[in-house]
Amino acid sequence: MKVLVFGGGGKMGSTVGFDLIQNPDVTTVGLADRSHGALENARAWLKSPKVVTHQVDVNKKDELAALMRQYDVGVNTLPDRRTSYLVVDAAVRNGFNFADILEEYHLRPDAYEVEGLQLPAGMSLNQYGDWIHETAVANKVTFMDGIGFAPGMSNVTCGEGMRKLDSVESVIARVGGIPAKEAASRHPLRYMITWAFSHVLREYVIKVNVLQDGKITEVDASTGRETFAFDKLGKNEELECAITPGMPSFIFTRSQLKEFAEKTVRWPGHWDGVQTLKECGMLDLDPVEINSMQVIPREVLLARIEPRLRAQPGETDVCIMYNTVVGMKNGKRTKISYFLWDEADTVNKVSAMGRVTGYSAAIGAVMVGKGMVKEKGIVAPEDAVYGEGYTYFINELAKRNINILETVETL
Repeated sequence: MKVLVFGGGGKMGSTVGFDLIQNPDVTTVGLADRSHGALENARAWLKSPKVVTHQVDVNKKDELAALMRQYDVGVNTLPDRRTSYLVVDAAVRNGFNFADILEEYHLRPDAYEVEGLQLPAGMSLNQYGDWIHETAVANKVTFMDGIGFAPGMSNVTCGEGMRKLDSVESVIARVGGIPAKEAASRHPLRYMITWAFSHVLREYVIKVNVLQDGKITEVDASTGRETFAFDKLGKNEELECAITPGMPSFIFTRSQLKEFAEKTVRWPGHWDGVQTLKECGMLDLDPVEINSMQVIPREVLLARIEPRLRAQPGETDVCIMYNTVVGMKNGKRTKISYFLWDEADTVNKVSAMGRVTGYSAAIGAVMVGKGMVKEKGIVAPEDAVYGEGYTYFINELAKRNINILETVETL
């Protein structure tokens, strides 16, 4: 199997490549990126004869199409909507099966902060999403949309929990990447960058659709705060979470739920700091005038805070998942929970976020490449990974020492 990774010179793309080169079913790993330097850095880290690099501009449709024809399946790790959708568009037009890690439900594109997404003439956002799906179906493309940590692993486990119950009322997913505890106190907001921080801030300020009382309800991101104790897998930590847009497909694929939300996990104190920044206007994108100059508050904040959020030598991250699915089983109200606590691989220099996101994406792409996902068009992870596919996915994670604990209790 030949697998092509878009954004392959970046941290997440090269991590996907790292996982793929370990797979005996994968003969070639193509890394596609705009930056020659980033590609060379990735090649030097991976040190594998399987790796082939491609310097490519995703704006050039003919180049994209020609490159896709050289591979069996692709993985999209590009971080913004403008470039991600260019790859999505090219893939469905050219009959190219692929998986995407972006926290986006491409059938209903996010209406907020579209990040330069260029719509075809005469199409609205939702019409474009429908066109992508319909074109993929017509061209027999499987597009696994959102296969990483959240979306991805979280969707898959919550979907499995729902299948085990006779009826389901509520799904709450709690996921996040945080600094290891000893590092948290050394960084503002008790946070450390594990992926693009500009994207993190975006998730804190937009409107988010959730399900409340069985209805789609728009709420502000960073609300719905909750404190919980993570007391499984040998840990005992108090953590906080708040609503973010991490699993947008569930609103549509599991619309029968009375309650659904995805919440991002942080150390205590983080959300108070975020709320203060929001109230001060420091997350705004509207320019303000200072000394006859127009400046954007969020860009100023990013310039000042990002250097203070980068990991220092020896500092690592942790990824946490605590998902709950509540409903009825055999006439009894039942809760099925999924727990994960994953730490960085210091030997291979792969962050916890890289492991849970990049490895999940690599496994998902291989499943698509093997034909294990039969559905065509835009397929959310909860509809793509089930039955034998779920067992395969969980077992593959376990091979990488990413272990998910499932518990069932009667309420």
